[in-house]
Amino acid sequence: MRHRRHFIAPALGILALASGCSTLPSGKGWGASATIVPGWEHVKDAAVNAAKDPWVWGPLAGAAAFQIDNFDRRTSNWAREHTPVFGSEQNATDWSDHLRSVCVAAQVGTLLATPSGDDARRWFINKIKGEFVEVAAVGATGLATNELKSAAGRARPNGSDNESFPSGHSSSSAVHSELAIYNLESIDMGAGWNTAAEIGIRTVAFGTAWARVEGGWHYPSDTLAGMALGNFLASFATHAFMGDQSKFVSLSMTDGGAIIEWHSSF
Repeated sequence: MRHRRHFIAPALGILALASGCSTLPSGKGWGASATIVPGWEHVKDAAVNAAKDPWVWGPLAGAAAFQIDNFDRRTSNWAREHTPVFGSEQNATDWSDHLRSVCVAAQVGTLLATPSGDDARRWFINKIKGEFVEVAAVGATGLATNELKSAAGRARPNGSDNESFPSGHSSSSAVHSELAIYNLESIDMGAGWNTAAEIGIRTVAFGTAWARVEGGWHYPSDTLAGMALGNFLASFATHAFMGDQSKFVSLSMTDGGAIIEWHSSF
């Protein structure tokens, strides 16, 4: 893991140098439109769109599916017994920490790399405004996770305590990774590279969640619920408070099938 961290740091630094000192296509810097008073209608729309995001309701549907025929517990027992990815419960526990740290690094690195303006003073102000929104999303995720743990009182698979639902590692990695992906949308790095980066970031987030299952700290539904929570709050915060540079994707069911909608504004 040490070598991977050595690689990630310079890579994020290069990305920041290459993309950080410019503007969005609108001429504004990333973070310039961030606001704490977006208006009720905008907040309501952001909440609805976040709930319709497949990366929110998809994990929730998965968590519900794991309740069928005791599949949740059976999967947890199998993962702890066989540890197919990480080799042991201790390795899985250690890797869940490492992978979550990679998600945090991705969010911070992409935040620095977003084009916030050519003027140093304006760049700094825009970064602070945008960072405030992302820090608020991360903080809200941690608070919501802890409140849900207290309310649910679900025992962990390893029996260590009653804080299994939802997974804090999963919600944390999800909110950081989702914010990183939103940041990537503002960075001009080519569609192919952007897609590759998004796949890589999401893989790390899913890896964090699975590591918590193999480590015996959570049932699969705990991790999926945590991911849904983190993704929801990242989406909500971005679309509600980042102003006119946000994008969102949603899926709506119709009588004839489904409609995927992609919205963006710059």
